[in-house]
Amino acid sequence: MNHGWEHVRDVRRELLERNTELDALERALSRLRGTAGGPVAAQRGGLLSFAGSAGMGKTALLAEVRARAAAHGCTVLSARGNEQEHGMAFHVVRQLVQPVLAGYDEATCRTVLGSWYDIVAPALGLVADAGGSSPDPTGVRDGLDWLVTRLAVQQAPTVLVMDDAQWADQESLSWLTAFAPRAEDLPMLVVVAYRPDELPRSAAAFRKPAERHASRPYVLTPLTCDAVSSIIRDAVGDEAEEKFCTECWAVTDGNPFEAVELAAGLRERGLKGCRDDLPALRELGSAVKGKGLVERLDRLGGAAVRLAWAVAVLGTSATPEVTAGVAALGSESGVDVVAQLREARILAPDEGPDGILQFAHPLIATAVHRAIPTALRVGMHNVAAEAVVEAGLGPTVAARHLLEVPC
Repeated sequence: MNHGWEHVRDVRRELLERNTELDALERALSRLRGTAGGPVAAQRGGLLSFAGSAGMGKTALLAEVRARAAAHGCTVLSARGNEQEHGMAFHVVRQLVQPVLAGYDEATCRTVLGSWYDIVAPALGLVADAGGSSPDPTGVRDGLDWLVTRLAVQQAPTVLVMDDAQWADQESLSWLTAFAPRAEDLPMLVVVAYRPDELPRSAAAFRKPAERHASRPYVLTPLTCDAVSSIIRDAVGDEAEEKFCTECWAVTDGNPFEAVELAAGLRERGLKGCRDDLPALRELGSAVKGKGLVERLDRLGGAAVRLAWAVAVLGTSATPEVTAGVAALGSESGVDVVAQLREARILAPDEGPDGILQFAHPLIATAVHRAIPTALRVGMHNVAAEAVVEAGLGPTVAARHLLEVPC
């Protein structure tokens, strides 16, 4: 069976009204591969940044960045800031480089990191810090400069992608701020996306390389009525009336996330976009916003709510097994509930790196996490700390949860 969301995802492969951003990406990839302007030339990297408020399509655009970079034969290093994990030092950097280093044994890692091994390896979670002390941020940043520069040269051309930079931990963001200008002299393209209105005060320095004239961010704007109409008609059929499509645009304010969600809901309800469907449209329109997302989850039942809460609490530790345990579900029940949440467009249709369960969109993750009662959230973090240790994910991961437990 092809559900409404799957249909909309299939037909929205071409990003609407993002030609300027995609053209900039193609130019940057051409320079990176040394093919800009004809004959093969030196590979030139740089910084490409996209800014926009929640739901403006930054995540979809970066998915296209990763796909096109891979199609061009580039090595892709990818990470995403997380609202619940921004206090974990170097958490985002770990996402970037761990997949590359995870396939190496200790001897190879020592060779790759050289004299920086004892400083950088503990910060990246490759080994436990025998001393139990916090890593020196300056030393770690210097070591990361060496490591990422080496990866950029050895695995060129390389594309480093960071989504939701406004939620990146301060240490990772500070490192990226200092390192990004160097990409111009390396075969590396750095691509970042962020919500400018949610950048913390501590990220003031990040704005300078992201917003300087040579790499001024591309600001994503709301979709026009024509674009929203196209999304709606792709979902419900070409017979959808003009007034109905205009109302869809008004309800979503041209927000791409809300427009796609609304289109999926219309298709699932079997609506065709006629005048008689307007009352149902307004009901569905409220369901794609913050409170409506939580109400949609509540209608799925207690097991689905508990599992979604567990994913929100665990963050990048949300393997299916650990998540089912924290949600107090058996493994088989967990599989069924995950399928239910995917069908309801709460969880992403595919697992992320290392089999991690992910929400379909950061807006959903935020809404679900904020809906967890405070006392219950504390208890879930306590359970999560025990669960991740039992799963062999290490004390560093558990510490993030223990910090949420007052006692």
